[in-house]
Amino acid sequence: MRLKELPDVGISNADKIFHGITYLVLALLWYGTFLLKFKWSSVKALIYSALFSIIFGIIIEVLQGMVTVTRKPDYEDVIANSVGVLLAVGIALLYNRTQIKKI
Repeated sequence: MRLKELPDVGISNADKIFHGITYLVLALLWYGTFLLKFKWSSVKALIYSALFSIIFGIIIEVLQGMVTVTRKPDYEDVIANSVGVLLAVGIALLYNRTQIKKI
Protein backbone atom coordinates (compact mmCIF):
# COMPACT_ATOMS: atom_id res chain seq x y z
CA MET A 1 0.00 0.00 0.00
CA ARG A 2 1.27 3.44 -0.87
CA LEU A 3 0.87 6.45 1.38
CA LYS A 4 -0.95 8.25 -1.44
CA GLU A 5 -3.65 5.56 -1.34
CA LEU A 6 -4.47 6.29 2.30
CA PRO A 7 -7.37 8.63 3.02
CA ASP A 8 -6.50 12.28 3.56
CA VAL A 9 -6.76 13.12 7.26
CA GLY A 10 -6.14 16.82 6.81
CA ILE A 11 -2.59 16.82 8.19
CA SER A 12 -0.04 18.30 5.82
CA ASN A 13 3.21 16.36 5.65
CA ALA A 14 1.69 13.37 7.43
CA ASP A 15 4.41 11.23 5.86
CA LYS A 16 6.98 13.16 7.90
CA ILE A 17 5.14 12.19 11.09
CA PHE A 18 5.18 8.59 9.88
CA HIS A 19 8.93 8.84 9.24
CA GLY A 20 9.55 10.25 12.70
CA ILE A 21 7.52 7.57 14.47
CA THR A 22 9.13 4.81 12.42
CA TYR A 23 12.65 5.96 13.25
CA LEU A 24 11.74 6.50 16.90
CA VAL A 25 10.73 2.83 17.04
CA LEU A 26 13.81 1.74 15.05
CA ALA A 27 16.19 3.56 17.39
CA LEU A 28 14.47 2.16 20.50
CA LEU A 29 14.68 -1.36 19.07
CA TRP A 30 18.40 -0.93 18.36
CA TYR A 31 18.88 0.49 21.85
CA GLY A 32 17.09 -2.44 23.48
CA THR A 33 19.06 -4.94 21.40
CA PHE A 34 22.42 -3.39 22.27
CA LEU A 35 21.48 -3.04 25.92
CA LEU A 36 19.86 -6.42 26.54
CA LYS A 37 21.37 -8.77 23.97
CA PHE A 38 24.90 -7.42 23.72
CA LYS A 39 25.02 -6.19 27.35
CA TRP A 40 26.47 -2.84 26.33
CA SER A 41 26.43 0.09 28.73
CA SER A 42 23.44 2.37 28.44
CA VAL A 43 25.54 5.23 27.06
CA LYS A 44 27.25 3.06 24.42
CA ALA A 45 23.93 1.49 23.40
CA LEU A 46 22.31 4.91 23.12
CA ILE A 47 25.10 6.41 21.01
CA TYR A 48 25.29 3.46 18.62
CA SER A 49 21.52 3.11 18.25
CA ALA A 50 21.22 6.80 17.40
CA LEU A 51 24.14 6.74 14.96
CA PHE A 52 23.03 3.54 13.22
CA SER A 53 19.46 4.80 12.85
CA ILE A 54 20.44 8.20 11.45
CA ILE A 55 23.03 6.72 9.08
CA PHE A 56 20.51 4.11 7.92
CA GLY A 57 17.97 6.86 7.18
CA ILE A 58 20.51 8.83 5.14
CA ILE A 59 21.57 5.74 3.17
CA ILE A 60 17.95 4.87 2.37
CA GLU A 61 17.26 8.38 1.07
CA VAL A 62 20.39 8.37 -1.10
CA LEU A 63 19.52 4.94 -2.51
CA GLN A 64 16.01 6.14 -3.39
CA GLY A 65 17.57 8.62 -5.76
CA MET A 66 20.15 6.24 -7.18
CA VAL A 67 18.31 2.92 -7.50
CA THR A 68 14.72 3.84 -8.30
CA VAL A 69 13.23 5.89 -11.09
CA THR A 70 9.94 6.64 -9.33
CA ARG A 71 11.35 8.04 -6.08
CA LYS A 72 13.75 10.80 -5.20
CA PRO A 73 15.76 11.57 -2.08
CA ASP A 74 14.16 14.04 0.30
CA TYR A 75 16.23 15.92 2.88
CA GLU A 76 13.02 16.61 4.82
CA ASP A 77 12.63 12.86 5.30
CA VAL A 78 16.16 12.73 6.72
CA ILE A 79 15.25 15.53 9.13
CA ALA A 80 12.01 13.79 10.16
CA ASN A 81 13.91 10.52 10.66
CA SER A 82 16.52 12.28 12.77
CA VAL A 83 13.88 14.00 14.89
CA GLY A 84 12.34 10.58 15.58
CA VAL A 85 15.75 9.26 16.61
CA LEU A 86 16.32 12.25 18.91
CA LEU A 87 12.92 11.64 20.52
CA ALA A 88 13.96 8.01 21.08
CA VAL A 89 17.17 9.22 22.74
CA GLY A 90 15.08 11.46 25.00
CA ILE A 91 12.77 8.58 25.89
CA ALA A 92 15.73 6.31 26.65
CA LEU A 93 17.34 8.98 28.82
CA LEU A 94 14.11 9.51 30.76
CA TYR A 95 13.72 5.76 31.18
CA ASN A 96 17.29 5.42 32.46
CA ARG A 97 16.79 8.33 34.84
CA THR A 98 13.67 6.78 36.37
CA GLN A 99 15.37 3.38 36.67
CA ILE A 100 18.26 4.91 38.63
CA LYS A 101 15.84 6.64 41.01
CA LYS A 102 14.05 3.32 41.69
CA ILE A 103 17.28 1.70 42.86
